Amino acid sequence: MNRASDNLGVKAVSLRDDVRRQWLTRLADYWTLTKPEVNFLVLVSTLVGFYLASRGPLDFGRLFHTLLGTLLVASGTGTLNQYLERDSDKRMRRTANRPLPAGRLAPPAAFWFGITLASCGGGELWVFTNPLTSALALLTLAAYLLFYTPLKKRTPLCTLVGAFPGAMPPLIGWAAVAGRLSLEAWALYLILFLWQFPHLLAIAWMYREDYSRAGLQMLPRNDREGQGTVRQILGYLLVLLPASLVPVFLGQVGKAYFVGALVLGFGFLHYGMRLATNRSNSLARRLVLASIVYLPLVFALMMADKTSG
Repeated sequence: MNRASDNLGVKAVSLRDDVRRQWLTRLADYWTLTKPEVNFLVLVSTLVGFYLASRGPLDFGRLFHTLLGTLLVASGTGTLNQYLERDSDKRMRRTANRPLPAGRLAPPAAFWFGITLASCGGGELWVFTNPLTSALALLTLAAYLLFYTPLKKRTPLCTLVGAFPGAMPPLIGWAAVAGRLSLEAWALYLILFLWQFPHLLAIAWMYREDYSRAGLQMLPRNDREGQGTVRQILGYLLVLLPASLVPVFLGQVGKAYFVGALVLGFGFLHYGMRLATNRSNSLARRLVLASIVYLPLVFALMMADKTSG
């Protein structure tokens, strides 16, 4: 009798553990849908726009609502992007284990999850910041899903098209404080706009076979050796270097930023030149890592060396 009850107790504990693991797996899959690695840079960029637009003491309450609303819209965008690209993701090795192509989540569940996140984020920004901020965030979502995502199967110009909504986070942060967009805000937009090209093109070169299998046209046509790709990378890096100094001439930041931005810009360019001389996946990966280091450091320098105004 005692042995039977012990066995029942062990089975009950095992069942609870299985249910707990299933729930944790389900939560992890929903978290993956939101693309948290992308959202980190979105929030950093939004924070920079908010901070540089602020005059006087920082409004932490408004900052909280700005970051939360932006995170919700960005998470909804990432989720809906994975919903739309689930068939393509199934054909690529690096994305085949995502929740939708792997079959761990049903497409309708992901769709409504994305809609809910984006709607809550848009409402959060509308109520607690201002309508312009909400409109910019939702415009970013619409442009990313309705233009960039479908164009990935049609033309390499999708990268250019996607860079426009991709550079919006600083504008969202700026608008949350100022309620309008000034020349200084667009200077931040320009930096993020240009940064995306070496970052995304290096990723596209690394995973060119995967993208080809999925029918995604992320690289210049007939560029099997990568010469056109590296020319674009170097071109955007060369333009990014002076563009990153524009905030200095607009009086947003001081001399410390000027020096730091030059050092970081030439370092970023160095990795682009290395890829140009030897077009290998390992050097493309190093350029991607350099881009991930470059952007937060440039933005951190801006915040640290912000001029009073």
